[in-house]
Amino acid sequence: MAAPAAGFLSLGQPNARAAVLRAAQSGRLRRTLLVHGPAGAGKGAFTDDLLALLFCQADDPATRPCNACRGCRDGRARTHPDLVVGGPERWREERSTGESIVASARRWLLATAGSPIAAEQRVILIEGADRANEQTQNALLKALEEPSLRQMFVLVADEPGRLLPTIRSRAQPLRVGPVPKTQLRDWLIDHERQAPQRAASVARVAGGLTGRAIGYVRAGELLTWREGTQRELLGLLASGRAERFDSVRHLLDSAAKLGGPTEEPADAADDEAPRLAGAAQRAAALLVIGAWRDHARDLLMMAVGRPELAAAERGTELERAANTIDRSALVTFLALAGRIADGLRENAAPRLALEVAMLAWPTIPAAARSSA
Repeated sequence: MAAPAAGFLSLGQPNARAAVLRAAQSGRLRRTLLVHGPAGAGKGAFTDDLLALLFCQADDPATRPCNACRGCRDGRARTHPDLVVGGPERWREERSTGESIVASARRWLLATAGSPIAAEQRVILIEGADRANEQTQNALLKALEEPSLRQMFVLVADEPGRLLPTIRSRAQPLRVGPVPKTQLRDWLIDHERQAPQRAASVARVAGGLTGRAIGYVRAGELLTWREGTQRELLGLLASGRAERFDSVRHLLDSAAKLGGPTEEPADAADDEAPRLAGAAQRAAALLVIGAWRDHARDLLMMAVGRPELAAAERGTELERAANTIDRSALVTFLALAGRIADGLRENAAPRLALEVAMLAWPTIPAAARSSA
């Protein structure tokens, strides 16, 4: 078996890769790194590269990560004894009885202050840092203000603007974004054994986002669900309020099937269909709003004459809708959809959130419908 190649193994990201390697080789790597970029961009794979770099045992800094030593292997596997992984979800799960998430985060941060066991430094990886509330971020800020010389923090965030400015100012930003679709297509052919036409389709629909593309390839039902959901949303452009509201339940239920079975609350009436548990329902709603935002963006790109920037394939029905829809209404919807996604992450009611989106979803004028 061939020895693994040295260097970063994640796809693309030449600017972030060059910045961190240059800083590491010159000894100017900051004590806090902020890996940020849209959901599905491949931040996990890039973070694995960082962990390999930080734990690499190669004598020559210019050859790190070597991907052959124990430090690289354990870093990539996230099993290194000097790696501590946390984040809002974990702090919530590990709360003691009656303990707030802020107190749980503070307790966890205190526990990370120990000395390294096998490496030169202890690495504290915080995933979803932007999903922490302000009080929790203030607790994190205190840890970042007085870092030990033998501590390194790696923060991962989808939306860095949700982090406190004082946290961002202390971090070295490393943006992970889309890669050229042709590059992603070729990578899917070589690494995921996809047929060229299928790889090109997935790369386009994923918008050049590596993590999203891999998700579509490995969970084919996700791409099928997305396409069906967007067809339903396209049809709702010509529907009234009652039909739109009726579709919300179907959209939630179909998204929930991607994440496992539904749960029925103990007090459900005998004639009620099973309902999702709160967390699962919010996750389903986030899937829906994500596909919805992408669909709205595609319509807007076609409406302004930039179809090459749309992820969806051009089609008669889609183009007709784009040519008749109110562009300003699409812009307004996209802004609202972003706020709805934020609200869902903060425990907003999923069904109500999607009903609000339905009210803002543009309507094709009656005259345009009759002429179609």
